[in-house]
Amino acid sequence: MEIRTVGVVGAGQMGSGIAQVAAQAGYGVVLVDVSESVLERALSTIRRSLDRFLEKGRITQEDREATLGRIRTSLRLEDLAEADLIVEAIVEDEGAKRALWERLGALAKGEAILASNTSSIPITALARYSGAPERFIGMHFFNPVPLMPLVEVIRGALTAEATRDRVVEAARRMGKTPLEVQDYPGFVSNRLLMPMINEAIEALREGVATKEAIDGVMRLGMNHPMGPLELADFIGLDTCLAIMEVLHRGFGDDKYRPSPLLRRMVQAGLLGRKTGRGFYTYDEKGNKVG
Repeated sequence: MEIRTVGVVGAGQMGSGIAQVAAQAGYGVVLVDVSESVLERALSTIRRSLDRFLEKGRITQEDREATLGRIRTSLRLEDLAEADLIVEAIVEDEGAKRALWERLGALAKGEAILASNTSSIPITALARYSGAPERFIGMHFFNPVPLMPLVEVIRGALTAEATRDRVVEAARRMGKTPLEVQDYPGFVSNRLLMPMINEAIEALREGVATKEAIDGVMRLGMNHPMGPLELADFIGLDTCLAIMEVLHRGFGDDKYRPSPLLRRMVQAGLLGRKTGRGFYTYDEKGNKVG
């Protein structure tokens, strides 16, 4: 079955980015969230992203208008009933995802592909909640979605090869490079990245160096474009903590134990750029100011 319509559940920074690249690829997109204000903010984010592409000559004005014309928003999951591919991009919490997939699995049409953008939660577990494990798969995009070329493709224990093949084709049409990885906690990306971020937080907690020095060592010595503490702010400290907890619980190994400093900052609501304060402070546009 040809994929014509892509449904995206969750209109945050990941969901809005997925909606944009799907629409740019020519798919009709239905972007769903529980909040009208979040949907409006998502459309504003997409417009700004497309404007930057337009200014750089990467798209034409006609491309911009056509992309926006392919996106419609909704507050109702039922509007995804005819979608050919549904991508979930909500909070990184298994309980929330379970509740959503139990509903989506019941309302999606029988041939629809069901995909989660989870960055760490086992796909086999989420597939079971959907009731259609052979049509369920992990499709992990990276932030910012319009710029980052990678999609991790993760098959669950019962995911059909045909499901994998169609998702790989869709990712390529969206201009991404799909790489298949196995269904282990954190997959590849976050199994490697999050312990590094967690260790940087521990180094800060222990007073090994200042946050500026820790980030500077990784930028200047390891040629990373962004230091691990600034990257944690960019990802969201609550998301970092959730992923570390999945790794710790999934592997049962204390090398994945979340830093007490990370846990304390999340408890204090210091979540990074999205709240204006994490390891650094940010203005209302998300620019680092201190």
